[in-house]
Amino acid sequence: LRINRAGDDAAGLAISEKMRGQIRGLDQASRNSQDSISLIQTAEGALTETHSILQRMRELAVQGANDTNVTADRAAIKTEITELNNEINRISQQTEFNTQKLLSGGFKDKNFQIGANKAQTIKLTIGDMSAKTLGVSGVSVSDASKATDSIATIDKALGTVSTERAKLGANQNRLEHTINNLNTSSENLQAAESRVRDVDMAKEMMAFSKNNILNQAAQAMLAQANQAPQGVLQLL
Repeated sequence: LRINRAGDDAAGLAISEKMRGQIRGLDQASRNSQDSISLIQTAEGALTETHSILQRMRELAVQGANDTNVTADRAAIKTEITELNNEINRISQQTEFNTQKLLSGGFKDKNFQIGANKAQTIKLTIGDMSAKTLGVSGVSVSDASKATDSIATIDKALGTVSTERAKLGANQNRLEHTINNLNTSSENLQAAESRVRDVDMAKEMMAFSKNNILNQAAQAMLAQANQAPQGVLQLL
């Protein structure tokens, strides 16, 4: 190292330490962004299942809109819809990341620190994805008319979930670009810090080569000087 202590280059040391702090901040921000992506993927994965359930509920509502169904048929359809609603609620209440519930309406204005400095954050809110909030807890297939109304209700819920998933996907894409930028910035800053603190290898190699050549020349001259008296003695 060119700088080992403040006495070697006080200004250079101060600059180097600031750069090191920034580098470590960038690296941690990259890890933060990775964690944020994991959280988003957890929520999005759960919403994928909610989407699938709503599609099945819509299918049942379409079935219920057909007057070929008798009372027993409609009762069976209602039973399945009830269980599907229960599953939507279970997903809403039990989807967690690091003990934080993601889909029950409490995940609001959460800050993700995605930079090395103050105020370099993004906010994320994930809506309540319970059956009641989605509006499907009261869907009915007791007759064809109500089943038809339920189709429209479920379509609206599907749109809500699609919008939420699209928002999560957009945030994930942003975070992936953020990670790439953070890693590039960290690498560039490490190179800059190295130039400030470390030895100039090219310069040092030139000095080493120069000194090595001078040493070899001195040794050769000394060897010749030692051989001269021996030559004189041989002549005598």
